[in-house]
Amino acid sequence: MRGRRGRWGAAVAVVLAVTGAAVPAAADSGTATARLQDDFNGDGYADLAVAAPAATVGGKAKAGYVAVLYGSENGLTTTGRKVFTQNTAGVPGTAEAGDGFGSALDTADLDGDGYADLVVGVGGEDTSAGVDAGFVEVVWGGAHGLAGGASVASGKAHDQLGAKGRLTVGDIGDDGSPDVVTVANQHDLRLLKGPFTRGGTYGGEVLVPDRYDSRVLDLATGDVNGDGRTDVVGAENDAEGFDSRRVVYWLGNGTGLNPFTLVYDIDGAGLQGGESLDVGDVNRDGYDDIVVGRAIDGYDSDHDAYLAKGGRVAWIPGTPDGPDGVEKAQFLNQDSPGVPGTAEKGDRFGTDVQLGDVDGDGYLDVLTGVPGEDIGSAADTGAVVVLKGRADGLTGVGSHQVVTQDSSMVPGTAEKGDAFGTAVHLGDANGDGLADAAVGAPGENANTGFVWSFRSSESYVVEPGGVPLPATIVAPNGTTAFGNTLLGTTATGARLGTGFAY
Repeated sequence: MRGRRGRWGAAVAVVLAVTGAAVPAAADSGTATARLQDDFNGDGYADLAVAAPAATVGGKAKAGYVAVLYGSENGLTTTGRKVFTQNTAGVPGTAEAGDGFGSALDTADLDGDGYADLVVGVGGEDTSAGVDAGFVEVVWGGAHGLAGGASVASGKAHDQLGAKGRLTVGDIGDDGSPDVVTVANQHDLRLLKGPFTRGGTYGGEVLVPDRYDSRVLDLATGDVNGDGRTDVVGAENDAEGFDSRRVVYWLGNGTGLNPFTLVYDIDGAGLQGGESLDVGDVNRDGYDDIVVGRAIDGYDSDHDAYLAKGGRVAWIPGTPDGPDGVEKAQFLNQDSPGVPGTAEKGDRFGTDVQLGDVDGDGYLDVLTGVPGEDIGSAADTGAVVVLKGRADGLTGVGSHQVVTQDSSMVPGTAEKGDAFGTAVHLGDANGDGLADAAVGAPGENANTGFVWSFRSSESYVVEPGGVPLPATIVAPNGTTAFGNTLLGTTATGARLGTGFAY
């Protein structure tokens, strides 16, 4: 959902003393922070863009909007918040019924001015080419935040260019200019080559055909074979539905992309994939790994997918020969050791996966949603779970992190149909080197939707000589929660929190 979406370095290990002051640990004097590809105003803090593509805008149902909150030394702030629609001055187009503005989001400094820009998919846009052709546009970053925009691409009839999961960015040409990757014909990669200008022009296009009649579900970029070139990774299914999901990758060749390669499993068949993925070096061996969330169970292919019940997360390590789904791949569901909960049909564990170092140990962790989780008698209230990364891969052992609306310091109450965890995000909103979590619950308040941003903390002790408390993604006094009331947007059916910019 990317080596680019989730490349985090090792943060300084700190211990919070009883005074609450951060004290650097003697064992580690190095520092590194997240790549701030999501810093729209250049202040050194990651900003948050969250979508409501089903929202009504100007009386037009499902026209869609994107809300932006900016980071600060105290985390996300509601001061200076913005809401962007196709009726916003400088943003191309006009809000129309069914456009789905914000159906996919990503970030990159496309024009090379030092500020991250917001790339927006408008998957339901009708154009002169036909119905649901789709549209990709950019809202430009700057010293005062996001403002103005340009259109960069539109599709053919029914292309749904810029639809959910069909948009990512990365320096595919390895020339220092980010490129935009989207999908034509439901399955062919359409590469828009940077650099981009503020007028929306760019360095040309390349179409990379898929030899199968597939449907792309998610895309990410990273370096999965350690050759220093940017690759693209995709989650796909066949044209008939979800019963044949696979993981594929297109290796970068220095100027573009080679034809895709299938990730195989131990039986020599295509490894059963999922609906969402992220890419990053979880085990710190120099090769980006693929993390795949397979949330939807109940198909015949479950018999070929280890631990499919209730949803699963797969870790596929990168190697000099590319992703290894045969010997070293690991699979986790809610019945795996250390993973909170119990695997139950329909939990949707593995809905959206994001990589980031939430506890400061230098290894990427995985944040994933479980929007179908029941709490008590309330169905589909939802949860999020953190899986711990380490040198031997991904594990539930030592994680013990599950967050719901009934958790301490989380505003709200877990209610039927909230779907807390439908979308998740990691970004360093307060600049402390830890990945902070954001969670969307589009079903909250009868499908109006709601968003929470939590500040992560490392292990800390409550008294000298005491036992360290575990790191957590919900630190005291570190939560920002908001919905349509704060944003001043139409509430009915908005489903705020459907997706985040990565």
